[in-house]
Amino acid sequence: MLVIGVGNRFRHDDSVGCEVAQAIQEFAIAGVDVREESGEGASLMEAWKGAGFVIIVDAAASDSPPGTIHELDAHARSIPTDFFHYSSHAFGVAEAIELARALQQLPPRLLVFGIEGRDFSAGVGLSPEVKRSATEVVERITRRVSSALPAA
Repeated sequence: MLVIGVGNRFRHDDSVGCEVAQAIQEFAIAGVDVREESGEGASLMEAWKGAGFVIIVDAAASDSPPGTIHELDAHARSIPTDFFHYSSHAFGVAEAIELARALQQLPPRLLVFGIEGRDFSAGVGLSPEVKRSATEVVERITRRVSSALPAA
């Protein structure tokens, strides 16, 4: 299993994916690899290559209230390309997923957690509602990891 936290640690709520990835990494769960990525699509596709179950966490900007958690199964539906539009890359998370789908290179299981951000300006630290949602996403991921990995 691979958890990928996407974001920029120097743009407030855009760092939420990195914060979640760091929290998951601290659990040191056997069988779970954790990576942080900037969100550039080609790097994401390379990062998940060969992984059977991938979870991506990124900040979302879909006009939902800040802190809203969007959980998307990439095999169940396409990912809206404007969902993660705060990426500084024209080829970001949604585009990488849709290209991989077209090329039949999606991981067998791919979940995306988007946490609606409030503040994407330069600086560090998460908005309070985003921080609360990040904690909830960490809990959701650890529950999924526990149910998906074989017992030791």
